[in-house]
Amino acid sequence: MPHLLVAISSHGFGHAMQALLVVNALRQRLPSLQITLRTAVSPAFLKTRLQGDFQLLPVSSDFGMCMRSAVDIDLAASAAAYSQFHADWSKKVRVEAEALAATKADLILADIPYLTLAGAEEAGIPAVALCSINWADIYWHYCANQPDAKSIHQQIQAAYRSARYFLQPAPSMPMPDLDNRLSIEPLAALGTPCRTVINQKLRLNPEQRLVCLALGGIEMSLPIQEWPKMEGVSMLVPAAWQIDRPDTFAWESLNLAFIDMLCSCDALITKPGYGTFTEAACHGIPVIYLERDDWPETFYIAGWLKKQTRAVSISRNSLERGDILESLEQVLAIPKPELPTANGAEE
Repeated sequence: MPHLLVAISSHGFGHAMQALLVVNALRQRLPSLQITLRTAVSPAFLKTRLQGDFQLLPVSSDFGMCMRSAVDIDLAASAAAYSQFHADWSKKVRVEAEALAATKADLILADIPYLTLAGAEEAGIPAVALCSINWADIYWHYCANQPDAKSIHQQIQAAYRSARYFLQPAPSMPMPDLDNRLSIEPLAALGTPCRTVINQKLRLNPEQRLVCLALGGIEMSLPIQEWPKMEGVSMLVPAAWQIDRPDTFAWESLNLAFIDMLCSCDALITKPGYGTFTEAACHGIPVIYLERDDWPETFYIAGWLKKQTRAVSISRNSLERGDILESLEQVLAIPKPELPTANGAEE
């Protein structure tokens, strides 16, 4: 049977979300497809997103950027990590090629570990890249002034150019330096609204506004315990935040798929991120997103989001203080646009 190796960056959950939507669509056409996931993303998350069986190789061949939190980048640590990662680059590529060849994969899909793509080229295994960003552009944005930046940047770009295609799901960064890029439509999972069930489980008044807070796969919490009480508003947050207040509930208590819970809410509070933005937009969920102008992807995905759904930004100070009511009223007052389609996985 054909064997697809899927290499996924472990920098949050967005890369896994993108890749596994495509794999699910492919598997519908090739039911006998053998899937191997090569990633350090948690197995629990992978099982919620990938339909059917898979083999897991808990290997990470990239690190993205070194983070202090879900939105704070450690620039010095990131620059040092890239310098170390690219030391003896040829040997790293050779070792990666040997590891990939040992899997006996027929094709590699990478979102977006570039060492894997360089190793695939050396091993003679065809490969396709998929992502709304690439680490070459992210690295250059933050580390261009480093003494070894030019050579590192060139090595990353060469790895991405070695892929048969670099698939860019909308909305994406432009990536003008890649001549193998191929644009596709947005990637988003589609859920089933179940607000009545949620209201019953949480004993909520149907008039109550329900707001989901989701800050992505890199750990970051908010001091909700100290937020002022908001009349008529209830919140859904991760259980890991350990919030104990009568208007706040853990997602996990609902025993629902995240996407079903999300599309049942009145609004989403999140940080800029591909998956949360596209999935909220494709369900018409209003979005309040944390300002993050330093992240180069934000300009492109936030611009797309505001065209596709009701969306406003909020400052970090306001969010940490819990000053969200004005933003909530503002975003709910925006006229509803037509829902975008999410045909990227089918493409």
